[in-house]
Amino acid sequence: MKANGAAGRLAGASLLAAVAVFTGAQAAMADDQGLWSRDTLLGDFGGLRSQWSASGFDVGFNYTAETLGTVSGGMKQGWIYEGRATLSLDFDLAKLANWSGATAHASAFQIHHLNGMPAADYTGSIGDPSNIEARHSTRLFTAWIQQNLFDDALSIRAGQLAADDEFLGSATAGNLINGTFGWAPVVAANLTQGGPAYPVATPGIRIEVKPASNLAILAAAFSGNPGGRDCTDEAQICDPHGTKFSMSGGTLWMGELQYSINQGENASGLPGVYKIGGFIENGAFADQRYGLDGLGAVVPLALAVDPLEHRGNHGIYAVADQTVWKNGAGAQSVNLFLRAGGAPDNRNLVSFYVDGGVGITGLVPGRDKDVLTFGVAHTKISSDAAKADEDTRIVNADPSFPIRDQETILEVNYLAEIAPWWNVQPDVQYIVHPGGNVQNASATGTVGNAWVVGVRTSINF
Repeated sequence: MKANGAAGRLAGASLLAAVAVFTGAQAAMADDQGLWSRDTLLGDFGGLRSQWSASGFDVGFNYTAETLGTVSGGMKQGWIYEGRATLSLDFDLAKLANWSGATAHASAFQIHHLNGMPAADYTGSIGDPSNIEARHSTRLFTAWIQQNLFDDALSIRAGQLAADDEFLGSATAGNLINGTFGWAPVVAANLTQGGPAYPVATPGIRIEVKPASNLAILAAAFSGNPGGRDCTDEAQICDPHGTKFSMSGGTLWMGELQYSINQGENASGLPGVYKIGGFIENGAFADQRYGLDGLGAVVPLALAVDPLEHRGNHGIYAVADQTVWKNGAGAQSVNLFLRAGGAPDNRNLVSFYVDGGVGITGLVPGRDKDVLTFGVAHTKISSDAAKADEDTRIVNADPSFPIRDQETILEVNYLAEIAPWWNVQPDVQYIVHPGGNVQNASATGTVGNAWVVGVRTSINF
């Protein structure tokens, strides 16, 4: 309780500091309009950034910090503070080395916390309340080189890749903080070690073909186990600095078809993006209901000593992101998103997933860059995992043992642009059946529905 009290006090202090900075900033605007209109806090470094860019080199630095509190329900109540500093480097190799059509990119994180307990441990949920949450570390994330050919109709990217950079994404859903609206549980909870996604990327290769200006076909192969073949712990622990570059643990194949409409500035209709994709992984996946006893016989998991494994896994998904209203040439707009995916029940914790929501830009007069976003996500626990809970009831003669069914997350937040380089984002989440309806820490009942509140701020230097 003392640690939670300290976290709460720090959370309050952080909020007060943000208010103080904002108040001071507003007072300073009259004296330094340049500061409040530039894209980055530190500006052009006296022309240095422009010189670098002209030479083919761009550097970015961002700091994102947040305080999140589970104020009701969940596994326990308490506050967390976490921050992430991101360094990114981009290279135009045509300018640097006269290598036509070639670019390169690298990114690294420094992630830190007030304490070692993540927000998801407070809520007990499958969907992590924070999409920047990770273990305390300084780590390489991505590092790749890309070759574009035939007037960008074909591109090949190879190196340390993150699947969530290019697959399953929705621009509108991306404004939400809960991780379920990014790398969704239909992949995050089902792929080996969560797959090659934040904060652990893996070696891979991606090919993109554009047969038409509004059509793109992506295909990629990634190292299947982000932690490596012998990793029996979290991938972040097995690869603490992102430099393992493991090629073992099978292969994850992903493909996605992307169809875009009305993307040009002079388009007469409303813009939208539609995607359909899937994955195939050739590793070993434990059965969700059955295991093996000491003699190798198939038995319910409650009696098993070894897993019953399946070779390979697969799943499909679809994404729609559509603007449904736009104020002519103005900034105000309303955008809808919808994503859904499924995977086999016998080898996956999550058999079906769907989320959707709305993003409203410029809702408040005079605040054209602000975005209000609301989302709902539904994660269905596979029927085989639910049957395993029923088996546990019978084996243990415990009719009160909970049977997992689903987790539903509702989130609303308001992203306020204080300056082009600084935004502040208050956030509220409500999580129904955290973990899919599982036992609480004292095994006296199930984890209660959780309220999570907090605020995030992000600064581009």
